[in-house]
Amino acid sequence: MPAQRRGAAPKPVEDAEAGPRVLKKYPNRRLYDTRSSTYITLADVKAMVLNLEEFEVRDAKSGEDLTRSILLQIILDEESGGVPMFSSQMLAQMIRFYGHSMQGMMGAYLEKNLQTFVELQKRFAPPGVVLGDPKSFTPEMWAQFMTGQGSAMQSLMGAYMEQSKSLFTQMQEQMAKQAGSLFTGLPGQKR
Repeated sequence: MPAQRRGAAPKPVEDAEAGPRVLKKYPNRRLYDTRSSTYITLADVKAMVLNLEEFEVRDAKSGEDLTRSILLQIILDEESGGVPMFSSQMLAQMIRFYGHSMQGMMGAYLEKNLQTFVELQKRFAPPGVVLGDPKSFTPEMWAQFMTGQGSAMQSLMGAYMEQSKSLFTQMQEQMAKQAGSLFTGLPGQKR
């Protein structure tokens, strides 16, 4: 067995099993990838998202988790250029839920619906199509696929939307019942 030279420490092997990739954000707004020991851009972070890589963004000084703010920045950049995903009306509706008693439930509701939509895409995607890769799963390809599936796919999506609407209505009714039982006997309440 060859002896290791004194003073030369072995390099740690970093792999996907070692946890999420850590990116440090410095006060000068630069992002530093600790795995590759290089500065990166938001475009690089977007590529990590598209490649389904796990990562977290930490403030270089405080260690505070900044992942959400970086992801929101990427969304803002995407919404500002090209074809936006969110309409002004949808964004206004989302803003109205901040501070509302349903804020936490709305986030979970949107997340669950988006996950269901992704699972539908995976289930019905043509062979060889990688969902995270924008080059292999273009909007045109998805539209062509939806057209090719005909009424079966459209009825499945319709059923999904109806189920989603029903779930939200049930959630609202349950909240109203709970609120009604909590606040009985207060002045101004109907008995």
